[in-house]
Amino acid sequence: QVQVVESGGGLVQAGGSLRLSCAASGSILRINDMGWYRQAPGKQRELVAGISSGGSTNYVDSVKGRFTIARDNAKNTVYLQMNSLKPADTAVYYCKAVIVPGIYYAPRDYWGQGTQVTVSS
Repeated sequence: QVQVVESGGGLVQAGGSLRLSCAASGSILRINDMGWYRQAPGKQRELVAGISSGGSTNYVDSVKGRFTIARDNAKNTVYLQMNSLKPADTAVYYCKAVIVPGIYYAPRDYWGQGTQVTVSS
C-alpha cells in the first residue's frame, strides 16, 4: 500500500507565505515525477508546479517567481514554498506522485487528499 499525505495549508493574508509538504510512504520502489495541483471552486484542477526525480522543475505562469517546488528524495517528500500569496491562489492543493510500487509494477499516479489554502484580501 502507498499513501500520499499533504500538510501545511491554512488561512493567510494576501502577501503572506505558506509551505506545503507532501510525504509518500508504504511500498515504494521508486518515485518519478512529483507535483502540486490546485482546484478552485468552479474551476478545473491545474498543475501548479512539478519536479522530476532529477530535480528539473516547471511552473504555471501565474506562480513563477512566487512559488518554489523542492523535493527530498531520502524522505520521499515534496515541498511547495508559496510567497507573495494572492486571493487568486485560494484553492484546494493536491500532491501527486508517480510511484513504482514494486519491481514488477508499472509507474502509476498517487494523489493526496488535498489541503485547503485560503488567501484573504
